[in-house]
Amino acid sequence: MASIVATNVKKGQCIKYEGETGIVLNLEHRTPGKGNALIAATIRSFQTGKTKTIRFASSDKVEIVETDRQKLEFSYSDPTGFNFMDMNTYETITLNEELIGDNKNYLVEGMTAEVLFIEDNAVTVDVPAVVELEVTESSEGIKGDTANNPTKPATLETGLVVQVPLFVKPGDKLKINTTDGSYSGRAN
Repeated sequence: MASIVATNVKKGQCIKYEGETGIVLNLEHRTPGKGNALIAATIRSFQTGKTKTIRFASSDKVEIVETDRQKLEFSYSDPTGFNFMDMNTYETITLNEELIGDNKNYLVEGMTAEVLFIEDNAVTVDVPAVVELEVTESSEGIKGDTANNPTKPATLETGLVVQVPLFVKPGDKLKINTTDGSYSGRAN
């Protein structure tokens, strides 16, 4: 593992800190009126899943963890977990539900997800920021109810329920924002 000066740490890098391994989510360089500059790094721990801010002096050494990011295609889920295929080797990789987390609401067959590996162990799964999902169930909108931008619940092909405009009906493909699970518009 390589060590670098704290000022060279970048967002998205994986580092070792306080006996844990985590990913840098945000960096802020601070220069107080007196004293040396410092770097406030927001880091999410792979062990606990918790996010916290760690302060490094600008001269501190930070240990960088070697990582491997792979684009894998989602195949299917079963009781053993979520199965992905490496499109280069055609090897199937099964990831457990805890690792997938809320992303399970956005995974459909054939979708590509980015999986971060540290020492050959998957630690995070990232889905695209916007995904296209089909509406499987939705009630009829009430005619004339157009005041204040009304919405209704719709169930999508993954089981996710989102609030959508009244004109949406079963069979429609929608764009869904994966950061907050909200409706973004109709898919083409």
